[in-house]
Amino acid sequence: MEAPDQLLTLAALLAAAGLTAGFMAGLLGIGGGIIMTPVLYTVFGLTEVDPSIRMHAALATSLAIIVPTAVSSVRAHHARGAVDVALVRGWVAPLFVGGLAGAAFATALASDALVILFASFAALMAVRMLLPAKPPAVARTVPTGPVGMVAPTVIGGLAAMMGIGGAVFTVPYLALFSMPVHRAVGTAAFTGLVVSLIAAMGYIAGGLLHGPVPPYSLGFVNLPALAIVAPLSVAAAPWGAKVAHRLSRRQLSVLFGLFLAASSIRLFSSL
Repeated sequence: MEAPDQLLTLAALLAAAGLTAGFMAGLLGIGGGIIMTPVLYTVFGLTEVDPSIRMHAALATSLAIIVPTAVSSVRAHHARGAVDVALVRGWVAPLFVGGLAGAAFATALASDALVILFASFAALMAVRMLLPAKPPAVARTVPTGPVGMVAPTVIGGLAAMMGIGGAVFTVPYLALFSMPVHRAVGTAAFTGLVVSLIAAMGYIAGGLLHGPVPPYSLGFVNLPALAIVAPLSVAAAPWGAKVAHRLSRRQLSVLFGLFLAASSIRLFSSL
């Protein structure tokens, strides 16, 4: 695909996705990966990226885009006092372990298997967030110590495998331990920054070891897509954070659930 009009169409699609991903990152605490992954998968199909590594490239590039987007989102939420910095500090080590393990495992999986995994988890989380009744909290504080390290390790691994920051897991998990949803969203943005940075490095290494990758790529990370999407996503994140703090807990949960459901349907339809 080399015709100028086709290239302009692809660039416009990426630009629109970047603005949407950034806005949703600020609004929901997500890194935008749940938007970017299916979009990048589609774009890489149009540009004839090898199907055997197409999803790997989409996941890796999505994670690389999340890094600057998450920085912008975290700053916006932190300015409103909605980030539990102490919790994130305690989660850094398990997120690191989980993120690297998830990236390594995903590199070894077939592209279609990654698509199914991503779409299935998005569907499950959509159901959880759309439930009309708020599930009872299991405790008043988030677990610490060895037991408390299990959840961030699993979240880091799953997020890395699916090219997302992990807010789809982090927000519901923190809500189970009585954390207000706005603070959970802000904290999830921070944990997403940690996961995306670690996992992106893992995908870069995995791509370099894999062999031939698409042109203009660093490992599995596509640099042109990163250059187009990241600045727009960063610029839009504060808008989303501003809107988030005007919504009720229920409005935020329903919006999150609807968005996850749409993403899941889109990915399953691509198989």
